[in-house]
Amino acid sequence: MTMDRMLATWFYSGLLRPAPGTWGSAVAVAMGLILHRIGHFPLLALATGLVILLGFWVVPRYTAGMDDPDRSEIVIDEVAGQWLALMAPSLGFWHAGLPADSFPWPGWVAAFLFFRLFDIWKPWLVGRADRRHDAAGVMLDDLWAGIFAAIATMAAAALAHGVLM
Repeated sequence: MTMDRMLATWFYSGLLRPAPGTWGSAVAVAMGLILHRIGHFPLLALATGLVILLGFWVVPRYTAGMDDPDRSEIVIDEVAGQWLALMAPSLGFWHAGLPADSFPWPGWVAAFLFFRLFDIWKPWLVGRADRRHDAAGVMLDDLWAGIFAAIATMAAAALAHGVLM
């Protein structure tokens, strides 16, 4: 159970207070920036796919027998969703030919803020997944929030580069 707890809480970052989801997202951004720097978009995309699979595997194991599977210390779902959000600017920078050590701050800040917005607000599909109240819903609401955040981040980038520049 110790390994399950370590992974579900993403190396215990979910035990930080207050706002463990925000702490988990902040740790995810830092790790995502490192992954981007090491292997650019392809490594971040691979890591995102792996953490999604890992989350769907570990969350049911960790929450087995618990009345409420959506416990605040579980943040592997935030990591998966946050990395989905970070993939959008990472792909843009990779496609533009920027070096791997370049991830301009507006990209990762926007991805972080939009992800937290959608994760807390829980509009439409995010809220529907959250209302499942099962282990899959724990992962799904953050994956939807990550997708919405990725779209919003790219829309904000298009607006900033197309209209404001």
